[in-house]
Amino acid sequence: MKAAAAEASKTAEVGEGSKAAQAAKATEGAEDGVVSKAAQAAKGSKAAEAADQVKAGDDETAKAAAAGSRRGTPEPGTPTSQRTQGVRQDQPAQVAAATLPPPSPWQGPPRYPTVGPVVVPAPGVPFMPWWTPPANPAPAKVMVVGLVTGLAAAFLVPANNGIGWFLAGLFGVGAVLYYAGKPSIERALWLAGALAFLAMGFLRAAEWIFPLCVMASFLCGSIAMAGGKTVRGLVFGALGVGLGGLRSIPWVAKGLSRRGPIGIRPFVSVGVALALLLVFGSLLAGADQAFGKFLEGLVPDLEIGVYVRMGFFGVVAALGALGACYLVAAPARINEDAASKPGSLRVKDYALPVGVLVLLFAGFVGTQLAVLFGGEKYVMETAGVTFAEYARSGFWQLLWVAILTLAVIAGVAHFAAKETAREQLWLRVLLGSLAVLTLVIVASALSRMWFYQQAYGWTVLRLLVSSCEVWLAVVYLMVIAGGISLRANWLPKAIVGTGTAFLLAVMVMNPERVVADYNVSRFEATQKIDTVYLATLSEDAVPALVRLPEPQRFCSLRWLRNRNVEQDWRDFNLARHNAKTSLESVAVTESTCESSYSGER
Repeated sequence: MKAAAAEASKTAEVGEGSKAAQAAKATEGAEDGVVSKAAQAAKGSKAAEAADQVKAGDDETAKAAAAGSRRGTPEPGTPTSQRTQGVRQDQPAQVAAATLPPPSPWQGPPRYPTVGPVVVPAPGVPFMPWWTPPANPAPAKVMVVGLVTGLAAAFLVPANNGIGWFLAGLFGVGAVLYYAGKPSIERALWLAGALAFLAMGFLRAAEWIFPLCVMASFLCGSIAMAGGKTVRGLVFGALGVGLGGLRSIPWVAKGLSRRGPIGIRPFVSVGVALALLLVFGSLLAGADQAFGKFLEGLVPDLEIGVYVRMGFFGVVAALGALGACYLVAAPARINEDAASKPGSLRVKDYALPVGVLVLLFAGFVGTQLAVLFGGEKYVMETAGVTFAEYARSGFWQLLWVAILTLAVIAGVAHFAAKETAREQLWLRVLLGSLAVLTLVIVASALSRMWFYQQAYGWTVLRLLVSSCEVWLAVVYLMVIAGGISLRANWLPKAIVGTGTAFLLAVMVMNPERVVADYNVSRFEATQKIDTVYLATLSEDAVPALVRLPEPQRFCSLRWLRNRNVEQDWRDFNLARHNAKTSLESVAVTESTCESSYSGER
């Protein structure tokens, strides 16, 4: 009975398999018939293409079905109990579902990351989408500006400070304005400041002055073309011309490629001009010695170092001029007028730190009032040092206190919340008190420097630092004025502008001449002078030092009597010229030099 049942089941399965196979063959035959009819109906027309596409789609469907059967779908005639890759056919596959964690009773509802808007930067400007390049290639005016500025810097700028720097700056500013057009009042002032700093190249002889003037001139010129009034805008303004010079290279290259090949005619013209200058210049130089010396001054020495220097100055100046033109054609779109984000610091966050500083500064100011009224006797009784030593010991510390306090005020004012009237009142009271007390500390530092120079005399460093203290006092006055309204968008540019003006005023004041005049007058009254220090000054101090008697005169001028750094007319310096005239009008005799001071001052 069991054998009969098994044979019956096998026969049934074979029968079911044969029936399934016949059904599949019938289906395939029906599909072939449909396809053949469609192909016959579409012969000679566009319908044939459609039929081919339908057949191709059916073939792809069949392939997909075959692939599915290979992955685990049983073929006709296969026993249903067969396992496919370890998973039973009669059970559904388990699908992993993503579940969210339950909310915690100690926290708010969980936050899940969301996809924000995608910011697509401008093409070619991945890091500065607010500064898009010009739409059109560089015009011919830009090429002229770069060429004129580069040639002027290459042939006019000397190795030392001289009038050549100022003349090259004039050519550069004039070329840029030729492209930019009539400047605004603000741009004109910044450009005038840049030229004024370059003018120090032939008005002052001190070697430490001119590098500062060159950097200040670049800063003024860059701000003139890039602008800026907030901290972010001024940082970009200080670097705008340099960045624009680098970004202008592809812009200029597009302009040159648009004009096509230059041809050989311009080079032939230049060659003919050089040949004519060589022939007739040599003849005229041989005919007159004075004219020959003039031509020798115009032609630089044939040394590789000279041409490297000319090439460096020419390339840097040309890139600067092209960067200025780039800023005119494509100004940066920095949204400086946008409202800043509200601060997150509450009163309870900054009241204690700032309040502690206010109390500390108040105690220091009270001590300074006692010193001011008590005088030298009070200092010697309490500190055990002389008044000059007391003044010297604390000046530099007070200078750093003034600088660091300015950073504290700026940070708290930026991050503090100013939404309610209470928050604004607390901010005004705390920061205003801190600024006023720091202003008193600055005054204390200036008074210490005054007593110090009375004991030892002025030096250039002491004069510069005192000028910096005066500028810091002006800055704190502006901070107090801005804190009244809590709107100080004008403050960053005012700080940069006043700092530039103070630096230019110090250079115009001629610090070495002021120091020399004061020390000579002090010698006439006290017979004390430090000739070792005065001998380190430049030709700026010579008109004052010639007033000294011998041997102090020789000791102060021994290094300047035969000093000559001028090689041609580009190195001309008015201070060196005046010093040479002053030295020729007096007699300087050699003698033994001794200083009235010994040790560290």
